[in-house]
Amino acid sequence: MTNKKKVKSRNLGYFKDLAIILTQKEMKVRYKNSFLGYLWSVLNPLAFAFVFFVAFQVVMKIHMKDYVLFLIAGLFPWQNFTNSINASPMVFLMNSTLIKKVNFPRHILALTLVLHDSVHFVLSIPVILFFMFVYHRVPSLSLVWGVPALLSVQILMTYGIALFLASLNLFFRDLERLTTILTTALFYFTPVIYSETMVPDKYRVLLKLNPFAMLMISWRNLFLNGSINPVYAGAALGYGILFFCLGYFFYSKLAWKFAEVL
Repeated sequence: MTNKKKVKSRNLGYFKDLAIILTQKEMKVRYKNSFLGYLWSVLNPLAFAFVFFVAFQVVMKIHMKDYVLFLIAGLFPWQNFTNSINASPMVFLMNSTLIKKVNFPRHILALTLVLHDSVHFVLSIPVILFFMFVYHRVPSLSLVWGVPALLSVQILMTYGIALFLASLNLFFRDLERLTTILTTALFYFTPVIYSETMVPDKYRVLLKLNPFAMLMISWRNLFLNGSINPVYAGAALGYGILFFCLGYFFYSKLAWKFAEVL
């Protein structure tokens, strides 16, 4: 093995160990003094599923087969995304002491935030499978490769957005509140609580311009039908690469000023 390969191997090992340690730290800090801890990642989407079920099927009488399962298959992946995005503007600010005192690649902090929420999402998948059995749906073997594939796309996309928001929020501190408003609005423009087939034909083209719509539809189809539309998944991957490149570009341009503004 050449010296360059040895150095590259050591660097990759260093990044991996650092990401694992910081992810463990994130999990400990987030649920410190929390009685329910991890269960909040399950109870939150279940509570929203109950609210939307009552609103749309009980009150508004909108008929959709297995609507609770439909909601859960969309709300769990969506929560994984929004938890990371809404928390990302504060990543560098919350770790200001670490950034000032230790020399390490700061972008790992955004990655550990995304990995932390992704771990909780993976641990919540048995809840989705439970509801599938309740509604007499047999999980498809395609979950074995489909979940890692879509999760990789989601991590790539979310990591890029998180890097962008975390970097920019150091210079525009109102970005944290603006992010929450935008993700709330985006929720209703993304087919999470309704099917993409319910969108009028003249507006359906807008779904293709919504990068998160492609991903959420792919997640739901994977759980409910055991299939992934390659066009939707490919579009989501394209958006993921785009967001990652933009996020890392802004991070690399602003990182040298972090210690100064913190």
